Amino acid sequence: MAKLSTQMSVIVERTKNLIQLCEALQEENDLLKLEVQSLQVAFQTSTDKVQQLEEKVKALAVAKTLDESAGDKEAINEKILDTKQKINDFVREIDRCIGLLK
Repeated sequence: MAKLSTQMSVIVERTKNLIQLCEALQEENDLLKLEVQSLQVAFQTSTDKVQQLEEKVKALAVAKTLDESAGDKEAINEKILDTKQKINDFVREIDRCIGLLK
């Protein structure tokens, strides 16, 4: 009988230990679940921020392209004005020469 009582005490003690261990693991599991949720929110926020930054990069690339093309247009306009001025100078010179021939 004493042996059976001792074994029963050991079983009860081990059961208590297992219950305590289970409760501790449950608390740890709850904390880890909260941490996972927090990390998921942070990840989603980071993903959204990356997407916004990628859109800004695309917009800046388009703006840069437009700015470069505007600079090219200015250079072309300057060349056109130079060419028109030279043509006008040639026409004046021709008119002067024709005037001298009369």
